[in-house]
Amino acid sequence: MNRTAVYPGSFDPITNGHLDIIQRGLHAFDTIIVAVAKNSSKKGLFTVEERVEMIRDIVGDNPRIVVDTIDGLLIDYVMRKKARVILRGLRAVSDFEYEFQLAQMNHTVQKEVETMFMMTSVRYGYLSSSIVKEMASLNGPISEFVPEIVLKKLAEKFPVAES
Repeated sequence: MNRTAVYPGSFDPITNGHLDIIQRGLHAFDTIIVAVAKNSSKKGLFTVEERVEMIRDIVGDNPRIVVDTIDGLLIDYVMRKKARVILRGLRAVSDFEYEFQLAQMNHTVQKEVETMFMMTSVRYGYLSSSIVKEMASLNGPISEFVPEIVLKKLAEKFPVAES
């Protein structure tokens, strides 16, 4: 039986913390579907297509990692993909309350689907896409937080100001 997990998120942009969850998740699952959310209420820095392209470039041709987009209810997407697990990363207690509510709601709607929380590695406990974007916008050092591809794409969005 193929154990598949869906790892949903905006990934705007994907960080080394996200990649850490994906790589560690492959120890528990045969396949991880990285589901990039199309969230019309949020204005992303990168388009959904740009995010998908970056993630595909980063994960390469690993047959165990599928990159897709999700529009609509996550639980419906999970069922369509015949997955039974939603994989979520937790950085801090502050993440837990919201994620717990979502997990309970999803499980109430579809009893067959469980949410698995994976604690972030200590070195990425503070890292978020929002922090990376803020640092990049201020020309801060971000090379240790994102893959090279993302670093280049962020430099295109936030060119270094001439003095």
